[in-house]
Amino acid sequence: MKKVQIFDPALCCSSGVCGTDVDQKLVDFSADADWAKQQGLVIERFNLAQQPMAFADNAAVKGLLERSGESVLPVTLVDGEVAFAGRYPSRDDLARWFGESAPAVGTTPATDNSSCCGEAKCCG
Repeated sequence: MKKVQIFDPALCCSSGVCGTDVDQKLVDFSADADWAKQQGLVIERFNLAQQPMAFADNAAVKGLLERSGESVLPVTLVDGEVAFAGRYPSRDDLARWFGESAPAVGTTPATDNSSCCGEAKCCG
């Protein structure tokens, strides 16, 4: 099984799906990542604001940041190799990495639309 690592820009919480002005790209990726994890894909996410040493300790990510700055984030590694920089992988990308075809986004069960800053208070 492939290992996927996502190096996120500085976010308010681990998923970035929190606060009052949520970026739709983060909502979509969070749903896609949850789906892929349910299929058995190993996905690790690192948040620049909360885990800066993960960025400093990874030579590929550190090099990209040194050359291009934070605008290169998010960076996606698959088995340690850079797969994407500057965007999140799609559901199709995630499915390809574990050898499946992805169902359309609308065919998954409905998810709770509450943010991580709701009752869990992960942002504060």
